[in-house]
Amino acid sequence: MQRLWAPWRETYISGLLSKPKGCIFCRILAGKKDKENLIFIRKERTFAVLNLYPYSNGHCLVLPIRHVSDISRLKPAEYIELMELLKETKELLQKALKPHGFNIGLNLGRVSGAGIPGHVHFHIVPRWKGDHNFMPVTADTRVISKSLSVIYKQLHDAYKTRH
Repeated sequence: MQRLWAPWRETYISGLLSKPKGCIFCRILAGKKDKENLIFIRKERTFAVLNLYPYSNGHCLVLPIRHVSDISRLKPAEYIELMELLKETKELLQKALKPHGFNIGLNLGRVSGAGIPGHVHFHIVPRWKGDHNFMPVTADTRVISKSLSVIYKQLHDAYKTRH
């Protein structure tokens, strides 16, 4: 059996065992600790956050602030701001990380793959030519080459220079 030493996963594993009740997104918003919680943009109705367990470097989530489970339940102003923030986040990722492409998606409901189905959120996953090799296929392992704190700083700095 092959082993991949990943002690940083302990935070994730222990979090599963002592999972707090309620929505993680609502909890991090209420905490007002944006840097600690990796929220790099906070607007009136929406926010953007780095995914704590990314599929690829720079994997972000874009969400409405209001706890709502489906895009059809968003108010018109929320929907417009959410789409604008989705576009802006993609542009920031392009500027800061220079990916060759993106996967942008939305999973509605647990059966569609939504890990947190109660609070609608878009995923933006930057992609590079050759970024995912044999590891995900043969070892069910993703290799993330940059730390979240480095990527957070890059996105935060890119956002500040625009505003």
